[in-house]
Amino acid sequence: MRVVEICFSPAGGTKKVADMLCRQLSRSFESVDLTDSMYNFSDISFSKEDLAVIAVPSYGGRVPEAAVTRISQMNGNGCKSILICAYGNRAYEDTLIELYDTAQAVRFQVTAAIAAIAEHSIVRQYASGRPDLADETELRIFAGKILEKQNSQVYSSLNLPGNRPYKKRGNSTLIPNVSKDCNECGLCAEKCPVQAIDKHHPSKTDSKKCISCMRCVRLCPQNARKINQALLFAVGTALKKACSVRKHNELYI
Repeated sequence: MRVVEICFSPAGGTKKVADMLCRQLSRSFESVDLTDSMYNFSDISFSKEDLAVIAVPSYGGRVPEAAVTRISQMNGNGCKSILICAYGNRAYEDTLIELYDTAQAVRFQVTAAIAAIAEHSIVRQYASGRPDLADETELRIFAGKILEKQNSQVYSSLNLPGNRPYKKRGNSTLIPNVSKDCNECGLCAEKCPVQAIDKHHPSKTDSKKCISCMRCVRLCPQNARKINQALLFAVGTALKKACSVRKHNELYI
């Protein structure tokens, strides 16, 4: 059985979850990076014997639009798939149901879904260090249940939380600022999943394209890209009640 990890993970937390699960499903697996804005995802092919793990973060309770677009370019060809929605300990709202609809529309056969906790990509004190060892243990148990279902070849429809129509997408308001430490190396522009950073002038960011994924903040070798501290504090305060109590991963099968 070929296992293929299809992952949109600008800040790394979603991929960490997906890697943990995939290592339990197979000794080796292939990876497809949905953050690569230059890749032609229609070139990727699957068979009914494959197993795809499709992993995305929850941005404001929705699947990132770029991830939807890129998954929609694929043809699942009846490939069995496991969905992962990673979220920063607040809520994932319509993310799983939107990911389910997106995968089903291009002929992935969804057999299981997971809502998993990963460190909040913006306010990093929430779910800090997750997924951790306890999460890995939980994902190992999930993998066993998923493989048992795959072997039984009895696939019932999943009862996933969420609403149709999905909630309205929010606007990205946390655009990283660029300090004088920027040497315009261009790494942020090269790696931006939505090409929001000017490749010729990396200190310039298109606020209409930016999805506040924080990849540029994490990758900058000069530590020159940061969120306004007052805004960051305000967001952290607003999320405190919802994010302070440890949430557990959830399996839908």
